[in-house]
Amino acid sequence: MAQLRAFLAVAEHLHFREAASVLRMSQPALSGAVAALEDSLGTQLLERTTRRVLLTPAGERVARRAAVVMAELDRLSEEAAADQGPLSGPLRLGAIPTVAPYLLPTVLPALQRAFPRMELSVREEQTAHCTAELMAGRLDVVVLALPVTAPGLLELPLYEEDFLLAAPSGYEVDEPVARDALGDFEVLLLNEGHCLRDQALEVCREVGARAAAATYATSLTTLVQLVAGGLGVTLLPESAVPSETAREGMTIRRFDGPAPRRAIGLVHRATSPRAREFALLAEVVRGAVRERGWRVRVSA
Repeated sequence: MAQLRAFLAVAEHLHFREAASVLRMSQPALSGAVAALEDSLGTQLLERTTRRVLLTPAGERVARRAAVVMAELDRLSEEAAADQGPLSGPLRLGAIPTVAPYLLPTVLPALQRAFPRMELSVREEQTAHCTAELMAGRLDVVVLALPVTAPGLLELPLYEEDFLLAAPSGYEVDEPVARDALGDFEVLLLNEGHCLRDQALEVCREVGARAAAATYATSLTTLVQLVAGGLGVTLLPESAVPSETAREGMTIRRFDGPAPRRAIGLVHRATSPRAREFALLAEVVRGAVRERGWRVRVSA
């Protein structure tokens, strides 16, 4: 099973370093697992060059069959875990970077109390990668901004939260802020691939605001530092405000209604036998968010 999973990762990424990173293992261990599979099958699965990896014809056939085998094994593991009680055994959770640092510290203690037999592993990835890993069976459930567009996935809404305007201290910004006031500022954004970037761009388009053309950040923490340094303003989700603005040099203002907002939810495969468990998981997350006291609208 480990050898098949290692080979499938290489077959997907066609790169040993990237596949090793996804599997959280060393490159030598990954190479050894693939070599052992080739030995056991008695055929070469990969063509290795100095710059890239290619599948041999035999490798392409094995990859197709192995994907089916691994999907069935994952499904068998899910069904076995379901028989042991709700959320017992392994659970592979994905979360996007603009949610994970703020939501996970709030909900993980609650999950440990509610499901003491759960063996949780967490991966922080951007939306596209989270979705791809979920559909490939390498994640069981993910926390994303809704809605999702990929077919075959089900959503469990958790909460909706407003965006707030973050500006350098000294900016004269009245509260509540009218949306069209964004047109007076340079709006700083996250890099490509972050759904929060797309949401901020949508708000900018609605009001005719301009996004900074040459300044991007890979995390909300960096984005806030750029704002505090006077390079422009940005939009922060409610859940990130307590952590990211606990420093001098920041002005935080709420928007006039209806404020720009986003919805956060759990997403899982429609075919998963653990749908009822994920519904229980969502209830515990919602309860933890309520106790946290964020100014968000928790889903019923």
